[in-house]
Amino acid sequence: MNSPAVIVQPRLALEDPHDCTDANDMLAVFDALFDGLVRYGKDGGYVPALASSWDVTPDAKQWTFRLREGLRFHDGSPCDAAAVCQSLTRMARPDKGYTLGAPGVWHQYLGDAEIEAINPLTVAIRLSKPIADLLDILVYGYVLAPSALDRYEAGDTSQPVGTGPYCLVSYKPGRALHLQRFEGWHGERPANAELTFRLEPNREARLQMLISGQAQVANSLDYEASEALKETGQHTRVTSLVPVAIIYLFNAFKGPLKDSRVRRALNLAIDRQALIDRVVAGAAKPLTGFVSPVHFGSMPSKDLRPDLDQAKRLLEEAGFAEGLTIEVDSPTRLPDEAEALTAALAEQLAPIGVTLNVHRHTDREAYAHRVRLKQVRDMCVFDSSPLSTFRILAEKIDQRAKGSWWLGFHNAEAEDLLDAGRATVDPSEREKIFVKAFHALQVDPPWLYLYNPLRVTGLSGSWPDWRMRQDCVLDVTRLPNFQSGKPAP
Repeated sequence: MNSPAVIVQPRLALEDPHDCTDANDMLAVFDALFDGLVRYGKDGGYVPALASSWDVTPDAKQWTFRLREGLRFHDGSPCDAAAVCQSLTRMARPDKGYTLGAPGVWHQYLGDAEIEAINPLTVAIRLSKPIADLLDILVYGYVLAPSALDRYEAGDTSQPVGTGPYCLVSYKPGRALHLQRFEGWHGERPANAELTFRLEPNREARLQMLISGQAQVANSLDYEASEALKETGQHTRVTSLVPVAIIYLFNAFKGPLKDSRVRRALNLAIDRQALIDRVVAGAAKPLTGFVSPVHFGSMPSKDLRPDLDQAKRLLEEAGFAEGLTIEVDSPTRLPDEAEALTAALAEQLAPIGVTLNVHRHTDREAYAHRVRLKQVRDMCVFDSSPLSTFRILAEKIDQRAKGSWWLGFHNAEAEDLLDAGRATVDPSEREKIFVKAFHALQVDPPWLYLYNPLRVTGLSGSWPDWRMRQDCVLDVTRLPNFQSGKPAP
């Protein structure tokens, strides 16, 4: 009997799939166990999952999804439109969709929607406001078997029952998760019959487990140390751009960063590549807009050289010719380099007369709550996700929504473009609208744009064509067959 393919990663838990997360390790587990109506495609965009096809009305308010026939959950029960609607309705509750510091993420989009099973194979979603990018939300609309919902409501998430490509065999909290291929899955048969996810927080240990043969996949490896994989001749090292952006949120409610000229001056003053080389040893790519280069409607992210003269002129126009002190909140983790980053940033801003006064926070969850409650000083270290241009505009830029991570910023042009984008169902036309928003938010930045991290994944064997999915989540259905040496389908 073949041994399971072992995947080692820094985080591992069985959580509620209806709570929002951008943690790539958690999403890898969810995608192995569950399906939504759609999945991320191999080369971007969305492909059918539980839904075989879908339609949307020209006003982007009414969506109709046709399910595949014969869908079954891991426990053998049928997955029909009623079951799908039950999960989507649960996902949309205000007490669900919780992510670090922000409750009800999905409720803001689906809370007042009519979600209805028209017949056993048809799901209708009627929205109160147009959402042309609804698939950005539904890709996380994981469907649980009705038989498992009572356990989840009671807080027991240790026995997941989905329709995904793998089903649960055993779970040892804090140690390992063992999965078996679900032969009733609707998609192309995954190459590996069994998988074991193992928890290993230490990056060096993950690398050694891969090199020694204890693991076949190791995620989130050290950027420099993982270069050793190239020398073994028996491993593959893949570097992927993480769509999550490392930024500083600007407090535009009050203080110096209420002034657009000051916000732009800081963006003009910094050398992003120098920050990357110093703080994360080159393991990132410069970011010069509010979304990454892999986001829909973004522009290629060129590392603009610092323009100190223009930055100084803008500060003078804003009344800070004699200098400016900015109060900065910084956590000690997430990102883990936050303190070193802030120190390096302070050195770069000194030549334009800007001084940073840093306030350190050791409790990361409490820090996130402070940001959500708008209890921050002039600016704070943070990140921005997910892989949805629409969601970032709606949740973080739109003054009218006053989202969890919105800090007083207002740009009428960006809000008009958001309204136009959410009602434009033609993808090419919607992309043009978002490109305009990208440009508008370069001229008037809501944040200090820094970089997108690079994530290194190591695989046992030589797989020169293997790539991480665009959202930088490990898709276990695309792993090569580690037993036979065959590439992924």
